[in-house]
Amino acid sequence: MAQIVKPAGATTRKTIVGRGNGSGIGRSCGRGHDGQNSRSGGGVRLGFEGGQMPLYRRIARRGFSNYPFKEERQPISLAALEVAYADGETVSDETLRQKGLIKGKMSAKILADGEVTRKLVIDGVKISATASEKIKAAGGEIR
Repeated sequence: MAQIVKPAGATTRKTIVGRGNGSGIGRSCGRGHDGQNSRSGGGVRLGFEGGQMPLYRRIARRGFSNYPFKEERQPISLAALEVAYADGETVSDETLRQKGLIKGKMSAKILADGEVTRKLVIDGVKISATASEKIKAAGGEIR
């Protein structure tokens, strides 16, 4: 049975700093030359931005956000409906999902990109005003 061997250089010794210039990491010990971060106990607190008003104080911490209730809609062109649907078929979120035009729980909005020649029945799907006119002109119906 073969033994698992770690490759050469996979583990290295802990670097011990500050033990003279001959050690390779003496004097400044890898902290640079001078400055606040080179001192023992130096550095700035979490969130400090050099005197600039920090982010956690700039942003609002109260009030209402409607973001969790935002509805995203998948745009669907009339050209895509022309290809996917036959004459007289009903276009709804369920049929759009079955035909692979929308994914998951997302709902759709029909936009007026392209032309439509078939009589389509739009049922419960958001639609732009121009797309609505084009569908009605082709003999379609919007419920």
